[in-house]
Amino acid sequence: MNREDDLGHRDIEAALATRRELGARYDAELVDGFAERIERAVERRVSEEVALRQRHTVGAEGGRLRQFVLGVISLGVGVPVTIVPMVATDNGLPAVVVAWLGIAAVNAAHASAVTGRRPERH
Repeated sequence: MNREDDLGHRDIEAALATRRELGARYDAELVDGFAERIERAVERRVSEEVALRQRHTVGAEGGRLRQFVLGVISLGVGVPVTIVPMVATDNGLPAVVVAWLGIAAVNAAHASAVTGRRPERH
């Protein structure tokens, strides 16, 4: 942050003191200079806010894309995880249930990290 653009009570007092010293014939220059500093401060604050919102939007969009990709990969992994225990063993259902619970937990954890919220418990 540039001190020149940082406006405060002291700046206003300094401008008024300068006006008192220089007299009324320099009012236009004093006002123009102060107005320029106000404009620069407003522009800086607006650009900071815009940059913050853009970072937030880009991060949210990237998170949704990652969540979608994770869901697709989870389904791709889930098919063989379901087929192999069911075919290879007499009772593969417990292994399948545990595997799908793990897949669901990974997806839920990622979704809560992306949205910044935890799922509600009832």
